[in-house]
Amino acid sequence: GKEVNDGNVDEGQRRVLVAFVEVNNVGVTLLNKTAFKLVDFKYPFFLSFVHMACNAAGSIMLFRSIEIDNRRLNGVNASPGIIQRTLGKITRKELDRRGKNLIMAFSLIFTLNIAIGNLSLRYVSVNFNQVMRSLVPAITIAMGLVLGKQTSMKRQIAVMPVVIGVAMACFGDMSYKPIGFFYTVCCVMFAALKVVASGEMLTGSMKLHPVDLLGHMAPLAMVQCLVFSALTGEVAEIALRWEKEFDPSVNWLPFSVVLFSGICSFSLNIASLMANKLTSPLTLCIAANVKQVLMIAVSTVVFDVEITPLNGAGIVVVLLGSGRYSYVCVLEKIAAKQSRPVVVADDETGGDEENGTQKQNAETKSAR
Repeated sequence: GKEVNDGNVDEGQRRVLVAFVEVNNVGVTLLNKTAFKLVDFKYPFFLSFVHMACNAAGSIMLFRSIEIDNRRLNGVNASPGIIQRTLGKITRKELDRRGKNLIMAFSLIFTLNIAIGNLSLRYVSVNFNQVMRSLVPAITIAMGLVLGKQTSMKRQIAVMPVVIGVAMACFGDMSYKPIGFFYTVCCVMFAALKVVASGEMLTGSMKLHPVDLLGHMAPLAMVQCLVFSALTGEVAEIALRWEKEFDPSVNWLPFSVVLFSGICSFSLNIASLMANKLTSPLTLCIAANVKQVLMIAVSTVVFDVEITPLNGAGIVVVLLGSGRYSYVCVLEKIAAKQSRPVVVADDETGGDEENGTQKQNAETKSAR
């Protein structure tokens, strides 16, 4: 549970990094909602394609930078660059046939999670979307039980207030349509499935570094999103509206919002990985709950969302319940680490702390 002691990163830089993750996280969701509501870019699959294109391009540039850094360090006693100092040693693993199939399946889950999440924002308020996403831990526990994975009774009890709060928050009309409710439920299911699948990728037999996983998965997800966009008629409609509405020389705002949203999605992924490396799990859990509060507060003002007293009480219960659940998870992780026997590990093991950090990243992430 202790923060990583990196002599090159002081406490002020850690706080700036966590704050950047918070602002970036809120910004991506609000930019997506802005694209749908304010600039009339109602194409969730194409928006997800832009996100994945930015992540794929960003991953290529990141690995290119690491290659240059490794050539510089070859045979020289020097300090690695800032990327490898903060994210750890990143090497691209060559995948066998089974690994490639798993990456393909995971990329499809990832694509559907993002695309359906963006699609749900067309029909529901940001508040409703955030409240429903609080069900992800409960769904993840249920999936784990089906797969034979044990979850402590403390976690199961801690997640119950979240379920009750969601029911209170969703009672009556909180800016959602029936089709939006359906898409949001699908989004929650895929988000939980993504948590389970990514946990296996990061800490299971493959043990991929999160950045390596992003590099393998983003190009596949990009192609999948573009195919979905074409099949649903989004590409054709965008082409029809391009000259009069979306051409940057005619109206710079829609193109800028969509592109900036994609850039922010990549920077959020990398900043989140850096935060996982340099801060404690408790800090990240608190930050995730602060993000929920900020998201609901900002979206209520920006998008003029009406909330009934019962809805408001439900949102409060969800936030408190999510905070309690996160706290229980952190305490269990700390207890498990303290009870684990100390083993002198060689360079090939990678260490339990790195694996724990990767698993925490898998459990706390939900492009976005």
